[in-house]
Amino acid sequence: MTDNGLITGSDGLKRCFWCGSDDQYIRYHDEEWGKPVHDDIRLFEKICLEGFQAGLSWLTILRKRENFRAAFDGFDFTKIAEYDDDKVNLLLADKAIVRHRGKIEATINNANRALELIEEKGSLSNYFWSFKPPATARPQVITYDILMHMSKSPESIALSKDLKNRGWKFVGATTAYAFMQAMGMVNDHIEDCCKHSVA
Repeated sequence: MTDNGLITGSDGLKRCFWCGSDDQYIRYHDEEWGKPVHDDIRLFEKICLEGFQAGLSWLTILRKRENFRAAFDGFDFTKIAEYDDDKVNLLLADKAIVRHRGKIEATINNANRALELIEEKGSLSNYFWSFKPPATARPQVITYDILMHMSKSPESIALSKDLKNRGWKFVGATTAYAFMQAMGMVNDHIEDCCKHSVA
């Protein structure tokens, strides 16, 4: 890693330090992270997977993401909301995902809360994007040092608090900020990253 938080890949491109040299992680950095997402299923998937990540690395979850999608009906919250105890037990026996009862049950709970939220707000996209910070609230330049001190933000704190008040689980302020970064609500690609200006 260089002093400014960038790494230079074998293709000569500079990228944010965190994607390292793992090909899957580099693709995720280049093709997904920081690009605006408005699809309700993908938003729900991401907030749930961020919850599963708690205590683990994102790369661990990313490598299992297709397994999670297969196990959780593509994160279709209308289907997940109907999961019963038998389904929970099946998921707990699935070695291809993270077998954590609390996180599995939180996903089912959050699917029901997502349905309530859509009934109120029209879509998850409408709701989540209402927490997008104004440009004036963001640093003018994203550097490594700034990024290392932004594990959460006033907006992610507000989002976390509101979700918890609505009964969502595994949605702390740090989790909410990681979600906002990944879904493009903020652009936290470091200034000279090859994807900073196209996120």
